[in-house]
Amino acid sequence: MSRILIIGGGFAGVWSAAAAARLRREAGASDTDLSITVISPGDDLVIRPRLYERDPDRKRLPLDRILGPIGVDRLAATVTGIDTGRQTVTAVQRDGQTADLPYDRLVLASGSALVRPRIPGAEHLHNVDTLPAAAALESHLQRLPERPVSEGRYTAVVVGAGFTGLEIATELVGRLTEVAAPHGFADRVRVILVERESVVGPDLGAGPRGDILAALAHLRVDQRLGTSVQAVGPSEVVLTDGTTVAAATTVWTAGMKASHLAENIPGHRDQLGRLAVNGHLQVQGVEGVYAAGDIAAARADAERYVMQSCQHASPQGKYAGHNVAADLLGLPLEEFNPGPYITCLDLGGAGAVYTTGWERTVSLTGPEGKERKRLITHQWLNPPVDDAEAILARADFRSSVHSVLSR
Repeated sequence: MSRILIIGGGFAGVWSAAAAARLRREAGASDTDLSITVISPGDDLVIRPRLYERDPDRKRLPLDRILGPIGVDRLAATVTGIDTGRQTVTAVQRDGQTADLPYDRLVLASGSALVRPRIPGAEHLHNVDTLPAAAALESHLQRLPERPVSEGRYTAVVVGAGFTGLEIATELVGRLTEVAAPHGFADRVRVILVERESVVGPDLGAGPRGDILAALAHLRVDQRLGTSVQAVGPSEVVLTDGTTVAAATTVWTAGMKASHLAENIPGHRDQLGRLAVNGHLQVQGVEGVYAAGDIAAARADAERYVMQSCQHASPQGKYAGHNVAADLLGLPLEEFNPGPYITCLDLGGAGAVYTTGWERTVSLTGPEGKERKRLITHQWLNPPVDDAEAILARADFRSSVHSVLSR
């Protein structure tokens, strides 16, 4: 028997498993010939791109309803070590037992995590990086009416005006209003966007910036540019420019880092901690190890690397899963091709902006952009459940999520 281990139950890990299962079936191999196991500490695929929305607990799909129908095993455990020399993975299971799991091919798809700042009062910061964190923010917002009346009770400061910061800032206008309005405080809602660069969306470029600024103005989101947060308290935020803002809610969105498990793999890592991979998504210089998703520094083209986003994680997973199975089955490996690059930025009550290409040419805005965002995150992005044929059909790397997103 040959063994494929996949670390991570996010988009890259799930699609790696499904693509490997697809090729296993196409090659006429059985699950005893080629076993596929996903190791994940959680029971769900978290729809991470939607955690800025209301009701974050609904943004998940049971992994067993995706992996079970296609003959993929799942181990609920936390990986604590990887030995690429012995080709073993060490994991702690929920009962506290430690297991050493051998592999013939490994896909590391353990994602990324928000870089949390070391500032006074950091324990008061919220984020939408994980399901528990997003749920904690939701609970905090719902409890705001219980707090004493104060200047900043319904004020939120969002730190970082990148993709995530813009989405949560614009969404919070509506979420805070829903909480405050029944108590007669809708006019007290205030959202402040803090960005250390001199422009909003610095990594999004000039293409969509006009539409973003128009949306922020429409929603009355204040901007504090060229500054960041120096300290946080339960009811105030101190900025690095010396000003103090009364605010009961502070959301940190600035900075991402690849999973710390990348440090277990010898080889080059970029400034985000991502592993260098070749065109087949094999980790360079490491036998039998592939990487996909936010932990892989894969090339999008001759000039650029992929972004840490689910739109790149999904196709990477499909290619990595196909290639690990092909590697063991003696079949040709496929060169990763991410397809056309798009972005679709939700702007809360102001709609959304949809762009195409790395120059981010605006194609849709307002309600039309919002509908495209809804289709992407509610329908096209999510894997099917309970239907092996549908799951395996979507796992084909030739039907990459990009071919759907760029319709």
